[in-house]
Amino acid sequence: MNSKDDNAAPESYTYAKAGVSIDAGNALVKAIAPLAKATARPGANADLGGFGGFFDLKAAGYDDPLLVAANDGVGTKVKLAIDYDRHDHIGIDLVAMCVNDLIVQGAEPLFFLDYFATGKLENGVAERVVAGIAEGCKQAGCALIGGETAEMPGMYAAGDYDLAGFSVGAVERDQVLKGDKVAAGNVLLGLASSGVHSNGYSLVQRLAADKGWKLDRPALFDQEQILVDALIAPTRIYVKPLLPLIRAGKINAMAHITGGGLLENLPRVLPEGLHAHVDANSWEQPRLMAFLQAQGNIEPAEMARTFNCGVGMVLAVAADQAADIAAELEAAGETVFTIGDIRAGRKGCTVSGDAGTWAAHSNWSETHHG
Repeated sequence: MNSKDDNAAPESYTYAKAGVSIDAGNALVKAIAPLAKATARPGANADLGGFGGFFDLKAAGYDDPLLVAANDGVGTKVKLAIDYDRHDHIGIDLVAMCVNDLIVQGAEPLFFLDYFATGKLENGVAERVVAGIAEGCKQAGCALIGGETAEMPGMYAAGDYDLAGFSVGAVERDQVLKGDKVAAGNVLLGLASSGVHSNGYSLVQRLAADKGWKLDRPALFDQEQILVDALIAPTRIYVKPLLPLIRAGKINAMAHITGGGLLENLPRVLPEGLHAHVDANSWEQPRLMAFLQAQGNIEPAEMARTFNCGVGMVLAVAADQAADIAAELEAAGETVFTIGDIRAGRKGCTVSGDAGTWAAHSNWSETHHG
């Protein structure tokens, strides 16, 4: 005698049963299309839906350009966004990490593509993230011309997602910044950061867990701000104020201060035989950085290679132009510090400060050779 099961029709499998919703994906594309359209610029009409995104370099006004490409993610800062429902600005970080890397070569960011991967597409979240990406693209002057949304059940825990970004920029051949213009006597100008930016979050989260921080309460160092909002402030995008200076030939080299901090990023843009000297006494460490340092009992040398310490971008410029360049950048909305200079010596960077600077017990100095 047959059991009931023997007569049952075999199960009909669908993608939805496997945990992937094509409808949710289509709905998301519809929702984000206007966001992408709003980033259109000369060279890109920012229509989504094709198999690839086109860009017209001639329409963007270039004669003899080199293309420069950069890709990045935002590291464990994403986890902070997920855990505290702060999805709206993490996309700005994604764009910033790529476009700030392009501008240091002298390149204008032209277009951007994003990759968003999650276990189950929660459209509200994905849309908020992409809205932040579009906002970052507007700040950088680049077009969001495509992307990929991947729904991968079983790869991510519920609610988790990850982000990657990819950007291409262009620079006229004779305006490329590759460090060969740097000379002894150049002055180092630092542009203020907007917070932790997107590096050092594994240490931030370790401190938060070990010290039992209440991230949803006002910050100890700023009663006006919830701690998580201070920690997750989006990375500053430096592109627009810097482009006119690059095109005028006023900047000899630039370093984006990311993982490795001031110590390890400055040598990356120096030629052999030149050494960057950074004086930590010359700007005030932001209260957020001082808080992190005190909470973790972090040595000044470790601060200089882990966090940006309040400086997100460093420029090497001719000494006789430094004041004018600083004034031009301040007029464009940047906060500028004179943080050091370039001297003859083995390629590398030294960050030093007096007792009391960055909570040091005595005079200190840390060197990294590139």
